[in-house]
Amino acid sequence: MSNAAYWLPIVWAVLAATAIFIYVVLDGFDLGIGILFLGETDETHRNTMVNTVAPVWDGNETWMIYGGAALYGVFPVAYGTILPALYLPVLFMLLSLILRGVAFEFRSRMIGKHSKFFWDWAFCLGSLVAAVSQGAILGTLIQGIKVEHNTFVGSPWDWLAPFPLFCGFAVAVGYTLLGATWLVWRTETDLQTTMRKLASVLAVAMFALIGLASLWTPYLHVTYMNHWTAWPQIVLVLPVPVAVLAIAAIFGWAIYARYRLLPFLCTLGWFFLCFTGLGINIWPYIVPPTITIWDASSPPSSQAFLLAGSVFLLPIIIAYTAYSYYVFRGTVTAEHHYH
Repeated sequence: MSNAAYWLPIVWAVLAATAIFIYVVLDGFDLGIGILFLGETDETHRNTMVNTVAPVWDGNETWMIYGGAALYGVFPVAYGTILPALYLPVLFMLLSLILRGVAFEFRSRMIGKHSKFFWDWAFCLGSLVAAVSQGAILGTLIQGIKVEHNTFVGSPWDWLAPFPLFCGFAVAVGYTLLGATWLVWRTETDLQTTMRKLASVLAVAMFALIGLASLWTPYLHVTYMNHWTAWPQIVLVLPVPVAVLAIAAIFGWAIYARYRLLPFLCTLGWFFLCFTGLGINIWPYIVPPTITIWDASSPPSSQAFLLAGSVFLLPIIIAYTAYSYYVFRGTVTAEHHYH
C-alpha cells in the first residue's frame, strides 16, 4: 500500500468525523429547543426560544451535507453498505427535518391560536423524531451491520433492536440538554431560571445514560472490549471516563454558581468525550465490525481531488458559520424579532 493510499483515508476519516461532530453540536441544541417545546406552554417563551436559533439554524445543516458528501465520494463502499441498512431511519430523519423546517417558518406566520398550536407541535415532533432517528442510526452502526462481500445482507429492521433504540433515546436526551443549556446562556428572567432547573435534571439523566452506554458498548463486539481493556491501550483511554466525571463535577458547580455559558460548554465537553469514545470503539472500521476505512475508500486520485476542493470549501463554511454566530451573539429577549 502506498503512502497516499494509507494516509488519505485517515485524513478523510478525520474530516468526515469532524464535520459530523460539528453538525451534532450545532444542530443538536437546535433540535433540543424543539423538543423543549413539549414542556413550555408560555407563547412568549416559545417565541424567545425560537429567536435564539432563528438566524443560524439553516446553516447548521451544512455540516451534515458535507459529511454525507464525504462518505459518498471518499468511502463509496461504506456508503453503499450503510445506506441500505439504514434506509428507514434515514428516511424518518429527513422527513422530520423537512417537517420541522416547514413548521419553523409557518408558526411565525400564523395568527389563529389553533393554527399556531398545530405548527408548534409539528416543530416539536419533527425535532424529536429527527433526534431519535439520528441516535438509532448511530446505534445501528455501533451494533454492527451484517455484510458479506461488501454487500449488506441484514434486515431493514435491524435498527429496531434494544441498543439502537437506547441510543435514539440517549441522543434525544443529550440534544435536549444542549438546548436547555443553550437557553441558559442566551436568555434571561423566568425562562432562564426554568431552563437552569431543567438542565440540572437532564444532566443527571445524561450522565446515567453515558455510564450505561459505556458498560453496554464493549459487550457488543470483542474488538470493542479489547480497545477498552487491553494493555497498554487501557492507559491511553482511561482519561476519557475520568474527564466525563470531571465535567460532571464542573457542571454541577456551574449550575449552583449560576454561570451562564459554562453549563453549555460542559455539555459540549460531554458530547466530545462521547464522540471520542465512539472513535476508540470502532477504529479503524467505518462499517463495524468488518470494513475498514482503507477497504471502503475510493482511489487515491479521487480522494486527493476532493481534498483539494475541501481546502477552499471548508474555510468558507467555517468563516460564514463563525460570522453568523458572532453577529447574532448576546442575550435574546422577547423583544428581539429575528424571525
